[in-house]
Amino acid sequence: HDVTGIPKENIFYLGGPNIASEVWKGEYATARICGLSRTLRRALASLIRNDSFVVWDNPDIVNHEIMGGLKNVYAIGAGIIKGAANNSATSMAVYFSNACAEMVFISQLLTGVRDPVYLAGPLLADVYVTLLKGRNAWYGEQVALGNVNPENGPYVPGKGLIEGVGAVGNFHRLLSDSRLTIPHPKTETACSPIALLPTLSALNDVFSRKQSEPLLTPKQKLHRKSNPAKSQPGFRDPGQYFLAQMKDASATDPEARLHIFEGALLTTQPSDGEGRLL
Repeated sequence: HDVTGIPKENIFYLGGPNIASEVWKGEYATARICGLSRTLRRALASLIRNDSFVVWDNPDIVNHEIMGGLKNVYAIGAGIIKGAANNSATSMAVYFSNACAEMVFISQLLTGVRDPVYLAGPLLADVYVTLLKGRNAWYGEQVALGNVNPENGPYVPGKGLIEGVGAVGNFHRLLSDSRLTIPHPKTETACSPIALLPTLSALNDVFSRKQSEPLLTPKQKLHRKSNPAKSQPGFRDPGQYFLAQMKDASATDPEARLHIFEGALLTTQPSDGEGRLL
């Protein structure tokens, strides 16, 4: 709206728990169309809908846009875990719980929606199918297996643009902005939101470093600082580095983390008086 001048009621978001190539083949799928105008979005839903493509309508365009970007980010992480952990279902489940915790936190922070169970229904299904299958998850797996070098950028021949690669950096920069601080849940001192997002931080490390540079977990960085003479070597393998980061992040129960995030967000300032950050 701000860029194009298009009236807000004429802006819509279409997405859902489906894979585009499978929708194209006519496989049964569902989606949501989101917009402010109930009359227009219902008319569009009716226009697009057919026997194999069911379209629902929803007014929350902002949260769906945010989750539409985040699912691609965390799908890359799911692919890395799949490749690094030899397709372990247990490791994927641990990762999924951590990823959902972070996505809920980011959604709460950027939209002002305080309900930690908002990631449900079609939104959760959309996250699930993107982590399960799609080019972002495929890309992450190839990175872990050493078949793709992140330094070569987000374009892959035969796959096209891997949207999650650029989104990793964009979300990391946004949530690292010095103008945005929240109380740390343990120390209650002001901290950047990115300090509570170990998975997003690890993904940014993977895509922002040079291949010749070792990757260090937070524990390794502290060890080097306190005892440089006996510092541990960093990771050269991005998959094993990301797997180690996931293990460290899992020291906190994701359910407990949701409560921690909620408590931190309730004291976040400044806002516009309606719970949304300025």
